[in-house]
Amino acid sequence: MRLYALVLLVSCGISGCAGASQPWVEIGGQRYVVEVSDDDAERARGLMFRDTMASDHGMLFIHDAEEPQAYWMKNTKIPLDILYFNSERKLVAQQRDVPTCSLGDACPSYPSDAPARYVLELNAGEAARLGLKDGAEMRFSPAIKPAK
Repeated sequence: MRLYALVLLVSCGISGCAGASQPWVEIGGQRYVVEVSDDDAERARGLMFRDTMASDHGMLFIHDAEEPQAYWMKNTKIPLDILYFNSERKLVAQQRDVPTCSLGDACPSYPSDAPARYVLELNAGEAARLGLKDGAEMRFSPAIKPAK
């Protein structure tokens, strides 16, 4: 039994099993593994050029300041829900079921309509499935450092 536990522990360490070190957010009682985009280059690339995203995954954008944000779908092949959160991680705006766009710089933007510090992109339909309403709180895993 001890050998089995040791093998499992070592294999998780090598393969990257989900754990405290893997970034995740929780909203509406659902946990999502997230990629964190916290610099200009990462935020600019976002989910561009990807064909799919697992249903329990998303991308978390961390901005330097809480201010109105606007996102677009340039070169994004996955319909998304774009969720905007303030510094206290409260949902302040939602853009649901945002369609893909292949128009390059002519793609429309989707504004937050309220100051936001964090933006969470999930597969389209997730916000509706969870019944998210403005004011919902997002929790971070220990692997995510909140903005200062």
